[in-house]
Amino acid sequence: MIEEIKHIAKENLSEIIALRQALHQNPELSFKEFETSKAVQEFLRQNNISFEAGFVKTGIVAKIEGLNPGKNEVVLRADLDALPIQEENKTDYCSTNSGVMHACGHDVHTASLLGSAIILNKLKNKFEGTIKLIFQPGEEQLPGGAKLMLEEGVLKTSPKACIAQHVFPDLIAGKVGFKSGIYMASADELHVEVKGKGGHAALPHLLSDPILMTAQIINSLQQIISRNNNPDNPSVLSFGYIKANGATNVIPDKVILKGTFRTFDEEWRKIAHVKMKNIAESICQSAGGECDFNIKVGYPFLKNDVNVTQRARKAAENYLGKKNVIDLDLRMTSEDFSYFSQVAPSCFYRLGTGDGNSTRRLHTSTFDIDESALSISSGLMAYIALEELSK
Repeated sequence: MIEEIKHIAKENLSEIIALRQALHQNPELSFKEFETSKAVQEFLRQNNISFEAGFVKTGIVAKIEGLNPGKNEVVLRADLDALPIQEENKTDYCSTNSGVMHACGHDVHTASLLGSAIILNKLKNKFEGTIKLIFQPGEEQLPGGAKLMLEEGVLKTSPKACIAQHVFPDLIAGKVGFKSGIYMASADELHVEVKGKGGHAALPHLLSDPILMTAQIINSLQQIISRNNNPDNPSVLSFGYIKANGATNVIPDKVILKGTFRTFDEEWRKIAHVKMKNIAESICQSAGGECDFNIKVGYPFLKNDVNVTQRARKAAENYLGKKNVIDLDLRMTSEDFSYFSQVAPSCFYRLGTGDGNSTRRLHTSTFDIDESALSISSGLMAYIALEELSK
């Protein structure tokens, strides 16, 4: 089976590379992936793969039914959206949409899953069960396309497993990585408005300075992590946006502060939310101001099912050789595939796409991949799905 999968993947490699480049040239933001969705639908149509479109407007669900299709079901998932980043690469396939870029590899995920679809469709008389292919919008924006697709009933029956792969530029192309158990953090957005009384900077006794309150909030909230959190539970609290609109001699009336909170423990997550609000509001009240502290609760932590991940890892070792399969560490980044992992046994693994160039990091204007990774991405995902169906 492995050699047959590799043969089909090799036959279609140039088409998958061209598809990935076309998607990269035409990125679309979260929940606006209309042209991307049309391209995926056209590809499925040309390859005689049945599908339903219109989930959360741009989402697509395709099905490949083998023999005895009701026996088991395995779900494979890819995401469609891009990021609001201006690409700085000088490739022939550079983004043509100003200010929008596939800087997180979702073009790779989509093209790879379509490559898997070709393989699985050609082998449908050689396996039992059904493989569902989910092309999901809005992974990069709350509330997340995964959550919304699940709410629309994308998993009408409980699948045996849900599987997804994600590009990983820190890992050389040709290798993949796995981690059982909790793998990626939950992620919440913090939106804070600190309100005081502005005026002339030379007359601070007449003011309630929101900039000073904001500085105290930033410093004090870090103590929640260092003094209230169990050190065994990794947590991150970071602020990346401050807007005051004052001047050298002008204290503004308010300051806007935005940040993120991430952790691996749902109970601690709830406790931390309360503590953050209480501390920020107390600081402002004591300084004669007010604080609107809003938390947009985001993706839960991502948990890889031990059994599914062990089987997927074994399949990868068979397909690539043990030396090309590594162990992954915990990551404070987040993924809305976590919603799938909360409702079905799941495995989210990493596809090495690096070439040793450290400028190709995720979510940067110079992100790119070593396209030799596409020579294994489609075949490996198809093989993992078939192995899971057969167990």
